[in-house]
Amino acid sequence: MVLSISPLSQMPSTDCSTPLLTNPSFSNLTISVGLLLGILVSYLPQHHRIITRRTSEGISPLFLLLGVTSGTCALANIWLLGWGVVGCCATDLGPFQCFAGMLGILQVTTQWSCFMIILLLFLIYFPFATPVLPTSDNMSTDSHHHKNPSATTAITISLLSFIHLIIILAVSVYLYRTASPAILNWTSFLGIQSTVLASIQYIPQIFTTYKLKAVGSLSIPMMCIQTPGSFVWAISLATREGTDWSSWLVYCVTGVLQGSLLVMAIIFERRKKQEEADAALFADHEDEDDSYIHEADNSWGGRTRHANVNERTRLLPDEDEADL
Repeated sequence: MVLSISPLSQMPSTDCSTPLLTNPSFSNLTISVGLLLGILVSYLPQHHRIITRRTSEGISPLFLLLGVTSGTCALANIWLLGWGVVGCCATDLGPFQCFAGMLGILQVTTQWSCFMIILLLFLIYFPFATPVLPTSDNMSTDSHHHKNPSATTAITISLLSFIHLIIILAVSVYLYRTASPAILNWTSFLGIQSTVLASIQYIPQIFTTYKLKAVGSLSIPMMCIQTPGSFVWAISLATREGTDWSSWLVYCVTGVLQGSLLVMAIIFERRKKQEEADAALFADHEDEDDSYIHEADNSWGGRTRHANVNERTRLLPDEDEADL
């Protein structure tokens, strides 16, 4: 049995000869690769929606702050727990086995990177106008009184996300370098923190979406992909080498909350489309009424002109005309 050796002497050693690493399951590998591609593809509709609408209105800054910090904790957790697999890649595993063994790490890293892009787009396309005005693209008439977050709020959540990232990385590297006995407790703390933050992450977004009564810049296709994908991802991580409950529980919680937001978004989107259909039907009726009034005015004017002509016509014809 070959064990990976690293300065993390307090961490359980990874058996590089385990069948999970040397002979990865084809079905699990297929699911893992599909999840990796699915994570990447699922975020593209959200990125595209913000860019094409050129605004990030409707997205809660607190939702982004909680999402980024939760993702940072999950990222540090999976890298610390999976570092033994990285050591096996350097010594005993071939490229294919290494890729298969690191898919869990790659999945979490990809998810964190894609969410960071959302935060970046939120800042680039931040709506500086205070009132949120309804548009034919996204807003219902009920959102007139909602106000966008201030620019100070947007900058603050970005700075807090960056500071949190620096602190998590600094503590993780320090514990790794010093082989501190506290590193096992630290990984568990990261997993718990990630789960707690993910558990409340969607609460401010659910509140914002409910208050707007509209989807805004949120992407329904993204949530349709990610909601079931969260549960599949959790199952995939639970069956991987070097992970425990703290690595996959967060995605179960996320799936439940995101599913609730998805249901709300679909309801508001259908209501908006119904309102647009009713407004279009009302506009058609108004056009028909205007056309009817216009035709009636023309008809009345024609009769008036005809009556004026008759008034100027002599009632009795001339004698010569009568002889004819």
